[in-house]
Amino acid sequence: MALLNILEFPDSRLRTKATPIKNVTGKLIKLADDMLEIMYTAPGIGLAASQVNVHKRMVVVDVSEDKNQPLVLINPSIGVLEGEIETAEGCLSVPGFYELVKRAEYIELEAINRDGECFSMQARGLLAVCIQHEIDHLEGKLFVDYISTVKRQLIRRKLVKSHKLKA
Repeated sequence: MALLNILEFPDSRLRTKATPIKNVTGKLIKLADDMLEIMYTAPGIGLAASQVNVHKRMVVVDVSEDKNQPLVLINPSIGVLEGEIETAEGCLSVPGFYELVKRAEYIELEAINRDGECFSMQARGLLAVCIQHEIDHLEGKLFVDYISTVKRQLIRRKLVKSHKLKA
């Protein structure tokens, strides 16, 4: 099992902006594999390196029903955003909370895969939402930033209280 822990809101490290990855190394591929393991175990459909306190521009996602279509996106960059969709988003870093968030329904992006190859792809619906959500993490942004201040503060208080009870 991977020895990485998922940071939870309101941990300030979640606000750290991730830096670009220069080379795809064996260590980076191991990190991607560990992140996928953590994501599937949690269970979740996406995880950014920032969420496991590695502030590099990499995310993993898998929105397939059978959890057999993992995507590793290194240095992802969205070039096209179209349409709008509102979905109930949750987050492994904000456990137990779901809120309605509006995002683009269709995206086009470029990234590097786990083999170090540049590629472009299109995504719509849940996959597009998931990728946007994870890229937000790389910018130090969380889905709770899209909701009202009152709701965000309520979630923050509940999670802080939960962390104190666990300690």
